[in-house]
Amino acid sequence: MSTEPAISARQLRKSYGDRLVLDGIDLSVPQGTVFSLLGPNGAGKTTAVKILSTLVAADAGELRVAGHDLAVDAQAVRARIGVTGQFSAVDGLITGEENMLLMADLHHLPKREGRRVAAELLARFGLTDAAKKPASTYSGGMKRRLDIAMTLVGDPRIIFLDEPTTGLDPRARHTMWQIIRDLVTGGVTVFLTTQYLEEADELADRIAVLHEGRIVAEGSTEELKRLIPGGHIRLRFTDPAAYRSAAGALTEAVRNDELLALQLPSDGSQRELRSVLDQLDAEGIEADELTVHTPDLDDVFFALTDSSHQTDRTTEALR
Repeated sequence: MSTEPAISARQLRKSYGDRLVLDGIDLSVPQGTVFSLLGPNGAGKTTAVKILSTLVAADAGELRVAGHDLAVDAQAVRARIGVTGQFSAVDGLITGEENMLLMADLHHLPKREGRRVAAELLARFGLTDAAKKPASTYSGGMKRRLDIAMTLVGDPRIIFLDEPTTGLDPRARHTMWQIIRDLVTGGVTVFLTTQYLEEADELADRIAVLHEGRIVAEGSTEELKRLIPGGHIRLRFTDPAAYRSAAGALTEAVRNDELLALQLPSDGSQRELRSVLDQLDAEGIEADELTVHTPDLDDVFFALTDSSHQTDRTTEALR
């Protein structure tokens, strides 16, 4: 596998009239990973997907997808990608199997090959029993599975999923998560936009937060969580003497004398945790309970999209 990113963008810009939607964003997505683009409604997530999947032209920027320059060879890019948009491409008037065979025809597969690929994908996505039924009778989760199965007919190595689980119930959403994990295990690169922060937390190797047309932070979920204050280490003791000794050694800790607990601010890093344990070891003190609390991705999202100007320096540090 080449070390070249599956997707890269430098200074990607896009405006619609007087409205600047993407203000010079940079992206780099390694092959065989899940990259999630988060942002509030109207942040430009779908526009980014449309540009990178050749559906809309950028105003400016150096863009490469699947090893090809979008400005030079968009057709070669289209041959190597798949796109599942916010709204299903499934035709409800025909059966699931017919939807699959239609996609096989669009990919110019021979009839026998098209039927084999359609049957294999329908089985892979648990749709064999419903294959002969009109797609209009499918549940939301089944339609989404069929949608992705149709996307895979051309065996793309890069897939753009634009809010693929919006409107699905929790069970169907978890089924989709497993499908995405299986795709990545098979070497596929997934570019995911989502409204569900839990989804990005569960699936993404890296996350970029898009706000007002700019990337305001990028990193792994753990890196992003460390951007937000409020993380702490909590120590509890059963021996009052050990508690008092620890409070004396960790002078910056907030005491709770009733619970025999100490709380210290922390970014959740291994370095900070080791420092606390080293101080306790030096005094011969052992805590009965130690927990590390970090902000969740919801906290990160709201902080970054409400106060993006505070994150510029941190963004550079994470890249």
